[in-house]
Amino acid sequence: MSNTTDNAGFMRVVRHIQDEVDFEPEYYNEAYLNRRISARMRRQDVEEYDDYLSVLQNDPSEKESLMDSLTINVTNFFRNGKMWEELRPVLQELTENNRSVKAWSAPCADGREPYSMYMLAIDDRKIDESRLSVLGTDISDEALESARKGMYNTTRTTDIGEELSLLDHPERYVDVEDNEFTVKPEIRRQIDFERHDLVQDGPKRNYDLIFCRNLLIYIDSEYKLPVFDTLTDSLNEGGYLVVGMTETVPQEIRGDFEPVSKRCRIYKYTPEHT
Repeated sequence: MSNTTDNAGFMRVVRHIQDEVDFEPEYYNEAYLNRRISARMRRQDVEEYDDYLSVLQNDPSEKESLMDSLTINVTNFFRNGKMWEELRPVLQELTENNRSVKAWSAPCADGREPYSMYMLAIDDRKIDESRLSVLGTDISDEALESARKGMYNTTRTTDIGEELSLLDHPERYVDVEDNEFTVKPEIRRQIDFERHDLVQDGPKRNYDLIFCRNLLIYIDSEYKLPVFDTLTDSLNEGGYLVVGMTETVPQEIRGDFEPVSKRCRIYKYTPEHT
């Protein structure tokens, strides 16, 4: 068991991450960092932070494994099904009123969220998917590689068929062989994936719908507002923002957002003009 009371050793590991790993630890809360670092320490069978630091310094593959651990996001197709049902009228309205609709999933992890968005648009006859373009971004190259492949396996803890049951016709969008589900090529071609760091890389432009779910719970409180600034700078006025079920819009900018579904954390961006 790691010596979690060794704060000086922990901080030495964090400083090494800051200097040598393509990740900015200062934006994330210490509890999150410690959980992920401790998990890697157990995998390496070391108990002291300084021993783990030595592994990091001497084993390039462990640096990559730590990066993957720090950036991984748990995700599913249609995670929080009630939110997706509440999103239907939003997508209907957007595709009715706009010539083109830009949607962004950040972070997108292994791609299931942006695929879910596009599959829902095709599956719902009231949504015009031909007007919808979807971007998924993440800071993990491994996650993006998985997303582009669009291959997912049912396991003891993950039932992909059940995840897709929100759709009327899931067989139109995925090929199934044994326990492997592969998003069909014609769907994969509709989603763009690229590397982007919400903390460091600044805003995108002119998006009508942004998903930023279950990242903010890991971000240190002083950096949450800058992340929201990036999101709002990326949104068109009248666009929509979806955050995680346990996340909220910061008090300082709450007046710029009108709750569309407070329970499902769907907000319309209606900035106050001074």
